[in-house]
Amino acid sequence: MSTLSFFGREVPVIYDVNCVVVGGGTGGAATAISALEENISTLVVEKTISLGGTQTNSLVSPMMPTHVKTQRINGLITERLNKENVKTNDGTTACSWFNVESLNYVLEQLITERGGSILYDANFIDCVKEHGKITHIIVNTCNGLAAISGKTFVDATADAVLSRSAGVEVVSGNSDGENQQISFRFEMGGIDIPELRTFILSQNETFCKIENPDFFEIAMVPGKGHVLEPYFREALANDDLQEDDLRYFQAFTQPGKPTVMSFNCPHIPGITKTTDPKLRSEAVVKGRQMIRRLAAFLPKYIPGFQNAFLLKEANQLGIRESYRIVGQYVLTEQDYVDRARFEDGIARGDWYIDVHSVTKESVNEAKFSRGEYYEIPYRSLITFEVENLVVVGRHISSTFLMQASLRIQPTVRDMGQAAGMACAYSIKNNMALNTLNGAHLKQQLQMVEEF
Repeated sequence: MSTLSFFGREVPVIYDVNCVVVGGGTGGAATAISALEENISTLVVEKTISLGGTQTNSLVSPMMPTHVKTQRINGLITERLNKENVKTNDGTTACSWFNVESLNYVLEQLITERGGSILYDANFIDCVKEHGKITHIIVNTCNGLAAISGKTFVDATADAVLSRSAGVEVVSGNSDGENQQISFRFEMGGIDIPELRTFILSQNETFCKIENPDFFEIAMVPGKGHVLEPYFREALANDDLQEDDLRYFQAFTQPGKPTVMSFNCPHIPGITKTTDPKLRSEAVVKGRQMIRRLAAFLPKYIPGFQNAFLLKEANQLGIRESYRIVGQYVLTEQDYVDRARFEDGIARGDWYIDVHSVTKESVNEAKFSRGEYYEIPYRSLITFEVENLVVVGRHISSTFLMQASLRIQPTVRDMGQAAGMACAYSIKNNMALNTLNGAHLKQQLQMVEEF
């Protein structure tokens, strides 16, 4: 086995592949599948033992709705979930539903069946760069430090960890440096969902319009007229809840898990910097206390929850935004308003500018009609500083407000498909990722599946 000298230590090189994907989350997994479809050797480096990232480790389901045409990799994942008897289509919304255990398994199978490798429980430490190219990354494993050699590298870390270590310029937060709200999701089991549904609908709640009884959603935002608000107010008066617990409440059923709901809350109050490791740790402690209060409140106050129990907490915080690279093109909210088109537009987005701010943001409310969209240029995925790096996920090059639209899971998957194809094109044509003409990549994507 060859070794690499790293700060005076000889570190074993345990992989040498064409495409190294750092982060096996929503974008990273899609990138790996895409690269493998192009027949290049691919390794996913994942810090946990579960693929899917925010989707699985942060319990973020379902995927938010989009009306853009489903691309190949997204379609492959949905097809395999359906084969696992997971209903992904509720028949009313454009959401794509899943449960986290099935998605993790499906992503793993789609990668390994295509000959891809996955290195779990491996934390990224640093990268080695020569003449503007990354040659190796250093990871910490159960056996200590190890090196991985590659020709192309994908930063799918969501926090731009690889990019920052490679010297790429980044920004964070809004004009005041404040980041979007952190969530700490959880699941409850033992819910009588038919009873809950009957109760909610009997109160003339119109929030959930899904008619299929296998799917249901509940929500409560103060002042929005939700029927659950009086119950939250009563619990607040009885000291069963605190004011912060009422900031935002939402829960979704989980296909394949008939008594389970996943809760898109609590929103953690007072944490304005998601890039501060001490504050992230504080968010975990605060969030866990809030989860316990909500899990005790629901059986006591809401019909259908009488026998419910806390099933699990997410093992990763729901971070909506942290760092963003400054790439060759910075996508802006004006591009959203303009329904921008680009010669190198490699993915489409149509989600609204969904800012979960700690402080109020001024947002242009120019939401799209069905069929309208903007394009994400390949130049927003590549950097000036590193030749063989492409970035996929919420941390691509954009403004704070624009990031709040492009960060949803189906859009990130489509970025991943493009990034995997870009890595293959780079390898096969001996061309740097950051000089590759994205217009050619767009044409290639259209040949695979017409937009």
